[in-house]
Amino acid sequence: MYLAPKSCRKTYRGSYRLYKSYIKHRLLLTSTNTLISKLPKWIEYGAFILAFVAGCINAIGLLGFEHQSVSHVSGTATLVGTSVLNSSVEKTLHLIGILVSFFIGAAISGFMLHGNSLKLGKHYDTALILESCLIFTALYLLSEGSFYGHFAASTALGLQNALATTYSGAIIRTTHLTGIFTDLGIMLGAAFRGEIFDNRKAILFILIITGFIVGGTFGAYLFDLYKFNALLAPGFICLGLALAYRIYSMNEYSNET
Repeated sequence: MYLAPKSCRKTYRGSYRLYKSYIKHRLLLTSTNTLISKLPKWIEYGAFILAFVAGCINAIGLLGFEHQSVSHVSGTATLVGTSVLNSSVEKTLHLIGILVSFFIGAAISGFMLHGNSLKLGKHYDTALILESCLIFTALYLLSEGSFYGHFAASTALGLQNALATTYSGAIIRTTHLTGIFTDLGIMLGAAFRGEIFDNRKAILFILIITGFIVGGTFGAYLFDLYKFNALLAPGFICLGLALAYRIYSMNEYSNET
């Protein structure tokens, strides 16, 4: 029986591993694009509104929470590292509390919305109502001068970010834009390489970016007029979304029966 030289066999094994890696990448890309295409049309509107809410809360945070962002976990984690050397223990613990609060919010969403596929009948409306309650709690605490309001706001955004992740199959992030810009850059680079450009996915990402920026402008404007009472706006928007989802799901259920 003929055996190829060892050098040829090594080359073949290397090429085969490279081929398997390429196929795995293509399957992942195809499944992601398929998931995007299966999302209902109203997802774009929901993503825009949730990004608007996050931008609004974050702007109020930067202007009123001791200039502290409550949605940018990476930035807060960096501040934790620098505060160890440059700030008091109380300040460090406060920043850690914001990180832990965001994590707890995401955990609550994961507990309430098991599974990562969009299905009518899940407790999305309940999660949005809980988010609005957390926002109103943050409003009350901050108006009373309590720093615990920062934790309530961070928990609300952690819950929201996990909510968006859950109903979109880990595609959408609505409380920060790092991943969105990264994905858009990857898509553009792949398009230059000759791959198909997913227009709907790009539109979805652009809507999220626009919503976050417009929400930030709106939040800054409201804070200038009403201070922490500006949080009433995102709180009531979440309640409105919960009501809209409940009505939509009930109508869809009645049509199926």
